[in-house]
Amino acid sequence: MRQSLAALFVLAPLATLLTLPGCKTQADAAPEPVTTTATSATAKPPARKLLLTEAPAEGDVEDIVRGTLSQAAADGRRLVVYVGAKWCEPCQRFHHAAERGELDGVFGDLQILVFDLDRDNERLASAGYVSKLIPLFALPGPDGRASGKQVEGGIKGEGAVGNIAPRLKQMLLD
Repeated sequence: MRQSLAALFVLAPLATLLTLPGCKTQADAAPEPVTTTATSATAKPPARKLLLTEAPAEGDVEDIVRGTLSQAAADGRRLVVYVGAKWCEPCQRFHHAAERGELDGVFGDLQILVFDLDRDNERLASAGYVSKLIPLFALPGPDGRASGKQVEGGIKGEGAVGNIAPRLKQMLLD
């Protein structure tokens, strides 16, 4: 008898959970009430994150850049074309810092279109994105071609991001 009562206390809540209704589909769900909260004048807008976008492996660079430039502008972002390589230490350090959000405070309004030098070198050159050193950060023109405003190269080691960031920031200000 005691075992039956104990089982009842254990199984009764479980049976209640099993009979609860499931999630409604969009078609039969009632509209959710809209609630708003007042924000004070001192409330900070949400921080924006630097956005890294991998360029497609195929296609005309000018077309890709123009399309991405249009989307970035619609999102209130500036576009920078980036050329790096997996084997490039300053490139790796910049990528890791961006992925960890370490550059959001300075470059939160940027979208960086990422190309790989080894894969994309020929098609990048035809659009004017050339440099002697990598990483390359270049501002695109409205036609998708390189504008001539660019920053290239970096140092190896711990100071790589600290070497690149101020030069990239200066390029964006000029």
